[in-house]
Amino acid sequence: MSVRAKLRLEKAQTVDEYIGRYPDDVQRILRRMRSTVREAAPEAKEVISYGIPTFKLHGYLVHFGAFKDHIGFFPTSSGVSAFEKEVENYKTGPGTIRFPFDKPIPYGLVTKIVKFRVKENSKSSAKREG
Repeated sequence: MSVRAKLRLEKAQTVDEYIGRYPDDVQRILRRMRSTVREAAPEAKEVISYGIPTFKLHGYLVHFGAFKDHIGFFPTSSGVSAFEKEVENYKTGPGTIRFPFDKPIPYGLVTKIVKFRVKENSKSSAKREG
């Protein structure tokens, strides 16, 4: 087994480590996804959860990761359903949007979804605390 294949079997401990395991073209997309989420949610904490980059703010905010032919973006089911019209040209599932590598990643949409999730998580946190 190659060193690269073995690394993929072991879970990354940091987002930098996760991104570094991919080819340069995929790394560029992952770095831009990361910076897009950071700009939209500067208070969010960055971690690895479920083996992929995750941002937390009053709970899970969003996750993203690289797959064979797409970037998976996981903004929870509410983050998908709230943008149903905007994501209709992408494959979606419960809490999942797939951005194929052969089309431009809609970073503006990612920003809108992250900001929606920040508001949503902040409201639920206030309800729990209040």
